[in-house]
Amino acid sequence: MNARHFLVQAVAPSWPVIARERWQQAFPAGQPGHWLELQQTVAAGDMVWVPVMLDDWRLKVAALLQSQPDCQVIVLSSVPDQVEGLRALNAGARGYCHLLAAPGLLQEVAQVVSLGGLWVGPDLVQRLMAATRELLQRSPDAVRPAIDLSVLSERELQVAHAVAEGQSNREVAEQLHITERTVKAHLGAVFEKLGLRDRVQLVLHLAQVKSYA
Repeated sequence: MNARHFLVQAVAPSWPVIARERWQQAFPAGQPGHWLELQQTVAAGDMVWVPVMLDDWRLKVAALLQSQPDCQVIVLSSVPDQVEGLRALNAGARGYCHLLAAPGLLQEVAQVVSLGGLWVGPDLVQRLMAATRELLQRSPDAVRPAIDLSVLSERELQVAHAVAEGQSNREVAEQLHITERTVKAHLGAVFEKLGLRDRVQLVLHLAQVKSYA
């Protein structure tokens, strides 16, 4: 059964019409609505997209997940930054992306989250990677992860390392002189071969591998 999608509309002058239009292009069957309306509708398995312009958005996200822990929340920001992204994750969100993201990217975010993954921006991925390295340095007796990079092709390994450095698909494509679609295909193969769900897990695992190199 496919997840239902809900977009929480904020009552604010800064709410751009194009944001709703792009979201509806991504999810034609999705239901935009105000917080009080959607709060009574959301059920287990649903995906709720919450803009940071919503008053007390962090408290509302936490309250929603407390009452309906099996729904999935993605926070939308007009000016994404690391601190705000961490606040979203701390509130229980499974994703954090730009409010004006293209429909195709929104669908990609939804796919990753629906599979149990986590979607955050490259800057936050870098921060998580740095934190992981620091933790591993403090814990030299940590168990080495069961990850075998030898199962990857040379190109897949190049893509994996580039993504782990925080590069976007477009940046990886430019660096390796391939298309973004090819990057996505290689990244999908990397996830499948290594048994990973998303970019964050990839970053954390490669950081652990480097710590034992």
